[in-house]
Parts: sequence; C-alpha cells; structure tokens
Amino acid sequence: MASQMRIGDLLLQSNIITDEQLDAALKKQKQTGEKLGKVLVDLSFISEPVLLKFLSQQANVPIYDLRNFQFNRDVIRLLAEPYARRFHAIVLEKKDDGLLVGMVDPSDITAIDELTLVLQQPIHVAIVSEKELSRTLDLAYRRTADISTFAEQLDEQLATSSINLEELATTSAVDDAPVIKLLQSIFEDAVQVNASDIHIEPDEKVLRIRLRIDGILHEQIMKEISIAPAIALRLKLMAGLNIAEKRLPQDGRFNITVRDNVIDVRLSTLPIQYGESIVMRLLNQSGAMLDLKHLGLPGDLLERCDRLLKHQNGLILVTGPTGCGKTTTLYAALKTLNTPDTNIITVEDPVEYRISRINQVQVNPRIKLTFANVLSSLLRHDPDIMMIGEMRDFETADIAMRAALTGHLVLSTLHTNDSATSALRLLDMGVAGYLVAATLRGVLAQRLVRRVCDGCKEDYQLTEQEKTWVETFANKEEIKEAIQFKHGGGCAHCSKTGYKGRIGVFELLELNSQMMDALRRNDPAEFSKETAEALKGKLLFDGAFTLAKQGVTTISEVMRISGEI
Repeated sequence: MASQMRIGDLLLQSNIITDEQLDAALKKQKQTGEKLGKVLVDLSFISEPVLLKFLSQQANVPIYDLRNFQFNRDVIRLLAEPYARRFHAIVLEKKDDGLLVGMVDPSDITAIDELTLVLQQPIHVAIVSEKELSRTLDLAYRRTADISTFAEQLDEQLATSSINLEELATTSAVDDAPVIKLLQSIFEDAVQVNASDIHIEPDEKVLRIRLRIDGILHEQIMKEISIAPAIALRLKLMAGLNIAEKRLPQDGRFNITVRDNVIDVRLSTLPIQYGESIVMRLLNQSGAMLDLKHLGLPGDLLERCDRLLKHQNGLILVTGPTGCGKTTTLYAALKTLNTPDTNIITVEDPVEYRISRINQVQVNPRIKLTFANVLSSLLRHDPDIMMIGEMRDFETADIAMRAALTGHLVLSTLHTNDSATSALRLLDMGVAGYLVAATLRGVLAQRLVRRVCDGCKEDYQLTEQEKTWVETFANKEEIKEAIQFKHGGGCAHCSKTGYKGRIGVFELLELNSQMMDALRRNDPAEFSKETAEALKGKLLFDGAFTLAKQGVTTISEVMRISGEI
C-alpha cells in the first residue's frame, strides 16, 4: 500500500469499489491533487468509516475516534502546528516507549520518518478521520496565547514609541506590526472555533474580547487597555469608516481571507463610556450553502415546506428572534428555487451571501434606498420570486403582500415568537385582514438549540426543578416513558461547556379556510383558537422536547427556548 494507486487496487480487489468508480476517482484526483481515499469519500463511492476500517486492517494499526477522544492540549502541542497540518497528524498520547500519533494516511512512510525526526521520539501510528482531525487541530491550536502575546507587544510599542497613534494604526507598511498580528490572531481564533461574532469591548481597566460560539459568548480578558484605540482605528480603516469620528455609531464591512476561507465581516461601532465598542459578524463566503434537507427539518416538515415552495404566488414567512437562523433558512429555500427559468430578486440589509443567478439589492437608508422604495421599482423587473430580508413596517408589508396577490411568490422574515402570532403581527402593523388571508400561505417559526457534545455525552438525572417543569409542560403520556436524558460532562472538544454545535427546532403553520375566515373578520381570538388546534403536538416546544428525549440536546435547552416562547 505504498502508493495511492495501490489503495485503489486493494479496494477494487476487495469489491468495495467498482472499476468505473476507481476510474472516475482517479480522474478527479488528477484535477484536485487530493488523496484517493478522500476523493472516493467525496464522490460517495465509499463511506469514511468503511475506508478507515479498510486502511486500519491493511496497515495493522488501530482507529481512534477523535470525537470521543479526551485529548490533552499540552500533549498535542508537542508537535508544532505547521507539521501537524502538513502531515495530517496529531499527537494523541505519551507512552513509555514513545508517542502515539494519529494520522490520516498511516502508509505515508516519508511523513512517519519526518515526524520521528521532529518529535525526537519513537512514534506509534494510529489512523484518524481527516474531517475530525481538522476540527481537533483547530481546537487544540487556538490563538488565545498569540492574542495575549501580540497585545503585550502592541502595548509596549505604544508605551515606548513616540509614533503618532493614528499613524501606527493606519500605516500600510507593516504586515508584521503588532496591531496587524493581533487582529490576524483574533480572526484566526474566531474562524477556528466557528464563532459567529467578535466583540471588542474596552472597560475601565481591561479590554474584553468575546467570541460568540454556538450562541454563547466566551470571554478573553486582557489588561492592556491602552491598545483599544489602535485596534478600533485599524478596523475602522479596513471597513472604510471615518477614523476621526468617535462620538457616533458607524457601520461598515470588509472581506478578509483566513486559512483559505473568505470571510465577509460586518462591523459596527458604538461609543461607550471607556471608548468604542466594536462588534463584528463573520459570514463565511467559502462555506457551502445549506439546502433545506440539511437544516434539520423533520421529514414531514420538509415535505410540507417543499409543497409550500411550489406555489406560484403568495407569502411565506420565516419567524423568530435575532440569531435563530432565519436568513440561513431563507437562503436554503432560494437555493431550492434557483433555476435558469426563474427570475429571483432579493432586497436585503445587508446582503449576507452572494448567490449566482439571483439579483440581490442592498438597501441603503442614507440615500433613501429603503425596502419600500426598492419594492416599488422591483415589480417592473418582472420577478417570479421575491425575497425581502425583513418586514419592518406597514409600507414594506403592504407592498410585499400586494405583490404576493398579483402572481409573485414572496419570502420574508418577521420578528415574532411563534408562527401563530405572525399573522396577528401583520394586522397590528396595519395590513388589512383580507389581504393577509388572501396571501399568507404559511409561517415557519424556528429556534436554535445547542447539541450535547458527543465527546463527553453522558446520562443525566433531572433536578427536582426540572422534573416539576417537565411534568407541568410535557405531554402526560410522554412522562410515563422511561426517558434517559443526556448532558455533556465537559471536555476539551467543547471547551468544558458540554455543548458542540447547534440544531434547528421548527414549527410550521399552514393557513386553512377557518383561519382565513377569522383573519377576514379581524377576529384574533378565533384565529388563535384555530391555530392552537392545528399546532397541537407540533409546537417548537414539542420539537425541542423530542430532541431532548433522543439525547441530542438537554432539558435545560428546552426550558430556555420555551422561556423565550
């Protein structure tokens, strides 16, 4: 098994792949230069577990599942990060007679020899998943130490140098200046842990850098408070903002490339007591856009959503609080609808992801390019489908719903707690009841709950308070079941939080004739009664509780989103 071709021959001899599959994989391998095993997995000719088992048997080495492996950062860092990424390897354990090293390709003799020289110890090889290896390396080689080091260097430079602060923050002559290195480390750390936002907040005596990971902020505190103005100036320059203006909020955006990922950064400044607070939303433009099948919608909900999207006209709403994934769901729907024979136009604030074949408009209130003004002109561009980032006011909602009434399919979002109150919210905005009844096809409400970390998942006994809550709110028949709830004990994979990643919880309301009649009569009480009956057992709570029973999330997460509802 000294070559990649040999791996292909062995898989073929074992009847794991066919001649046609091997030929197709070799053809793609010439184009990409990737290892044959990865190409076969990417083409779905073989699953990764089957490939790992095969390689393990051929090389006579054990398989290590990094998702459940309790790694030690100090042990992993015995191998410098450049070598770990170059050789696709990770130090797993210290042994009496050397080091246990996990590798994606245990047959790479050259890599094994070089790793032995670098580590200056004998090594024992195990096989690991390439995808899980990448995730583990991102966690193990976080940039928190680098951030502290560069913050200290910048602080020293500001204290000892007579250079003007604005010159230091805005000069373009230094890629190795401490402020550049500091920001680079902050962005790299955020991308490695898949953070959605970066908060930079000066306080009286410290500077806080907080990353929002899986919806929760994680804090790193630095005592070098004097570096905050230099960071703010550099970021404002990158975003094309007025660096002299420190008294008013400003908004901007810029693109950066971090580890071959193109990141779109939306930046917002806010003058606070001790300087300027900066919040940056990170949007990975390099990541594959999800489709509806991969959002976590249960099978029956997915079928109903597909059916709704086949309508030629009408309004479909996605609703929920800020940060619950509404935009992701809308883009997934657009991906389904984006065909050469369909004209799709979007109006967004801001345009978060660029999609080919779709005409996307960025609103700009400063030049009176508002949702309502754009929509007035939009109909003259003959759209089949319109996506409106958010219905914020009566004028926008009224124009959108009249467009839905005249042969257009309109998708939009609304800030309401659940699906049932969305139609009532439109009435509150001043939209006529008959117009809501005639156009509103369905409302998808959603939340994001955190997943229990697979690396430290364990059985969990409910507290008395949680038992009382479950007995009060859950279906009595469900309580009779012998449910074994789970939680995460905390490990290196989840930074001791017990959670890793998030999953959507959904509630879909499709309007029936009784609901439409209630809306036409402007009868909120009757409408609420009908929706309660239609959604019985299908609420956001029910979806979240099902995930808790399956051990995907915890009962505390169910309680959290139920409190929001």
